[in-house]
Amino acid sequence: MTGPITIVTFDPRSPQAAAISALFEHTLVICGVIGALVTGLVGYCVLRFRAKPGDPMPIQVQGNTKLELLWTLIPLAIVGWIFALTLRAAAASDPPAEGDPDLVVMAHQWWWEIRYPSGAVTANEIHIPAGKRLLVRVESADVIHDFWVPQLARKIDAIPGRPNFVSLQANAPGRYEGTCAEFCGAQHAWMRLVVIAEPPADFEAWLRRQAEPAAAPRSEQARSGARLFAEKTCVACHTIAGSASPPVRVAPDLTHLATRETLGAGVLENRPDELARWLKHPQAVKPGCHMPDFRLSDREVADLVAYLEELQ
Repeated sequence: MTGPITIVTFDPRSPQAAAISALFEHTLVICGVIGALVTGLVGYCVLRFRAKPGDPMPIQVQGNTKLELLWTLIPLAIVGWIFALTLRAAAASDPPAEGDPDLVVMAHQWWWEIRYPSGAVTANEIHIPAGKRLLVRVESADVIHDFWVPQLARKIDAIPGRPNFVSLQANAPGRYEGTCAEFCGAQHAWMRLVVIAEPPADFEAWLRRQAEPAAAPRSEQARSGARLFAEKTCVACHTIAGSASPPVRVAPDLTHLATRETLGAGVLENRPDELARWLKHPQAVKPGCHMPDFRLSDREVADLVAYLEELQ
């Protein structure tokens, strides 16, 4: 299995994430100063005014208007300050949704479907051009999920029947990890995604390739795997553009499976041996997932791997 996901809070790589991180840091400093002040005053009072043997009963003070105004107005000013910082961060991290979305992210139990206006469809990997702010429509096919890429964007719920929008941007090319941040069932922990920011020219080239149909299998073993893919009813859940199977949205689109980094939304690296392991015993790899165990023979697994590895 792949390693634990790294959630980076203090290393924002987009204007939106920087606004959220700055708000957190400012609030942390304000709360730290207040905490230190209160702790210091309590400690001072404990040492300065503690009772000593023979001391008389202290004078009971019924009220102090100046003091009461002070401890009311100062907290109000602090809250007002934090509120102003929050409004500024909200405006920077969540600009209004204008125009058509640049891509659609559909959350499923337990994987991510990504659709581009060009017709390209992928799973668990979002490719974006570096330096450009994109409008993303976030949806859910089943239960409530939460789309979160800490270094790039704020959290946004994926709610069935109610699309939400979020801005996604990366200052520079790189690989940024994300996850589902709302408990959504047995395999919530293995509902990961990665955002790959590329130079605009590289992104456009990737997008063109992803919009193309799958090439016909070249080797005899791959052709055998393609026949097996249809016979075992894999086509009832998975789409491979260019094949005779009708398009479906039940499970990840496999048109360009071999170009992806992971399998099962991060549970395995996308290598031939790991792909064979996934096909042989999916429930052992990711218990509770919706991939059934077809009890494939070793020969059938090898043929399917040969076919799927050609889906570049």
